[in-house]
Amino acid sequence: MNRPVQGEQNYFLGVLYRAFRRKGAQTGLVLIGIVLLAAVFAPFIANSHPLLISEEGRVYSPLLRFLTPLDVSLVLIFFVTVPLFFLHIRIRSKFLIFIAATVLILVGSYVFISPPQLTVYEQYREKTAANAYQWVVLAPIPYSPKDYQRDRGDTGLVAPLAAVQGTHWLGTDVNGADVLSRMIHASRIALGIGFVATGIAMIIGVIVGGLMGYFSGVVDMVGMRLVEVFEAIPTLFLLLTFVAFFGRSLYIMMIIIGITGWSGYARYIRAEFLKLRQQDFVKAAVACGLPLYSVLFRHILPNGIAPILVAASFGVASAILAEATLSFLGLGLVDDPSWGQMLNQAVHSSTFNWWMAVFPGGAIFLTVLAYNLIGEAVRDAVDPFLN
Repeated sequence: MNRPVQGEQNYFLGVLYRAFRRKGAQTGLVLIGIVLLAAVFAPFIANSHPLLISEEGRVYSPLLRFLTPLDVSLVLIFFVTVPLFFLHIRIRSKFLIFIAATVLILVGSYVFISPPQLTVYEQYREKTAANAYQWVVLAPIPYSPKDYQRDRGDTGLVAPLAAVQGTHWLGTDVNGADVLSRMIHASRIALGIGFVATGIAMIIGVIVGGLMGYFSGVVDMVGMRLVEVFEAIPTLFLLLTFVAFFGRSLYIMMIIIGITGWSGYARYIRAEFLKLRQQDFVKAAVACGLPLYSVLFRHILPNGIAPILVAASFGVASAILAEATLSFLGLGLVDDPSWGQMLNQAVHSSTFNWWMAVFPGGAIFLTVLAYNLIGEAVRDAVDPFLN
């Protein structure tokens, strides 16, 4: 009736194995891994709050006290996902466990974790200068992304390693914040908007495309007209319109990019379902009286998901570029760090600040390149004529 689950799992593992044998995919995976680790452990890598302090015989961690629910959630999800990846269970079971664990972690973090609202970064530098601590362990980059260092005078754009007080490896931005710290924390926005927007687009595209391909006829005709309508919508101008009316919100960006980007996934799934719906295992599933969702998403979808994997990698890269473009135009997030926002500061007060162009621009280029390399490798891996 349907293909064995072990066969489906071996197929996916085979695709991944063939894809990541290629040097380009390995390079892309390393780059994405670096960005992912930076996003997950950003508070422990770049933070003005010390990791540990010994003061008056008492040892404590200001960093742990100021961790936000998002900080804790990302770390816990990371340590749940890594061992889950190596468990020898079905892919569907792994996915369900991951979803359940993510929901529980997010709910628990936002219910039980409440960091102080007022943050004074200067107090640690002042006490360190006054020798108020027996010893102090700082983060590798001892600056938070929103630490503008007002205690050090009129701070602003400073080139790398040119600051009189403190060491800024990649310089500072227009507000005096450390560029390297903001780039590390900005990786969260790059990955978040990429994965969430692509996830929304994939879910809509798979559902609509699956119905179009399986039923064909009138459903297919109406669905294709809907696809053409959404393909005609200019995503960037729609983003600009929503920002003008509803303000700058990362969640609005994710939703708009996701809603306007599902048409490509629908086309891929439609083509695969049109090809597979006449196969014997699908006819057997229908003859056994299985419900429609089981026929569509348990029997047909696993056999036609390969093109979606390729499109998803390019979709994540496109979403990152859309957010960076909006931020570069000065219409992105206001205070939260973003690579596009920092790139916007490359030309300030009629002067070219090269470090604000090279480092954020390089991060955008390498991240998008990494997803494109993986997408090309997966595309070649699922192509039967190249294997």
